[in-house]
Amino acid sequence: MLKKLTAEFIGTFWLIFIGSGSGILAAAFPQIGIGIVGISFSAGIALMAMLYAIGGISGGHMNPAVSVGLAVAGKFPAAQVLPYAVAQVAGATAAAATLYLVASGKAGFLPGGFGANGYGALSPGGYSLTAALVSEVVLMTLFLFVILGSIHARVPTGFAPVSIGLSLTAINLVSIPITNTSLNPARSTGLALFADTAALSQLWLFWLAPMLGAVVGTLVWKAIGERDTAEIHVSN
Repeated sequence: MLKKLTAEFIGTFWLIFIGSGSGILAAAFPQIGIGIVGISFSAGIALMAMLYAIGGISGGHMNPAVSVGLAVAGKFPAAQVLPYAVAQVAGATAAAATLYLVASGKAGFLPGGFGANGYGALSPGGYSLTAALVSEVVLMTLFLFVILGSIHARVPTGFAPVSIGLSLTAINLVSIPITNTSLNPARSTGLALFADTAALSQLWLFWLAPMLGAVVGTLVWKAIGERDTAEIHVSN
């Protein structure tokens, strides 16, 4: 179990450091900033790479909502959800702390939103609480649906990380302007701790919405998906 939790810590650290770090450090870099497209691909590629690296060890969840969804699907022991979530939040927080240390090394650094998720005044595009809730639930529902379909035994070995990683890229392209894209309570928690805004007061939404979306996505898959008795190793 220790190896699995360590893998989840490392995987989540990588996902947040690369995915969120690209937004904090490189998105608006003078003249050659990577923008929303660059951030989206950074997150998707980071997820894809780490799925290949730790998928065979821990399943490569890197997201408490994914762990919950897989438990509901019967593909992950429910008793391991909490330990996984602790390791994932710890990894995300360590990544956020490292990013803060690096970013603060630049003269005139101000943390501002620090890539944290938010709605209303804290939404990059000024989107409301309702818009944030709907987008996070719907996108997480579809993301879990993609995950469960991608890890099905009928899918050729080795293709699941590609499908899942590219799905995260697409999700970011749509939702960064709305909430900065959460879908991952560990990500939201780690970055909110270092943001110079009221991000912590809005953190509840970015635990509730991904969890709800994960459960709904799993139930939809179970209702219409194909049966699969193979052992599963997964995703975010």
